[in-house]
Amino acid sequence: MARKPPKVRMMQPRLKAMDHRTVKPMDSRTYAARRKADPAIAFYGTSAWQTMRNEVVAERGYRCEDCGIVPSRIYCDHVVELKDGGAPLDKTNIRLRCGSCHTSKTLRARGERMGLL
Repeated sequence: MARKPPKVRMMQPRLKAMDHRTVKPMDSRTYAARRKADPAIAFYGTSAWQTMRNEVVAERGYRCEDCGIVPSRIYCDHVVELKDGGAPLDKTNIRLRCGSCHTSKTLRARGERMGLL
């Protein structure tokens, strides 16, 4: 007589499957958490800042003051950042920048603040 092959038993999964559609972002990445951690973020939503930003763009034109291009989005960047003691509503402390120039300046200022440069 022929022998029957042994039955193979299924192993139970050790990890539960996670439904990625319902995973919520980490708290540190939400706007509310960032705003709570850094009070300067709330400043940019005030009507005083928005009014001054519109005035600066109207006076100087929609052009990057560093490289001279007309970008699709313009940033009103503080020359001396608020974290470094810059005046928040002083028009002489504002420079209009394109995204590339804004990123370069911000990373340079952050590096200097952390003592990396």
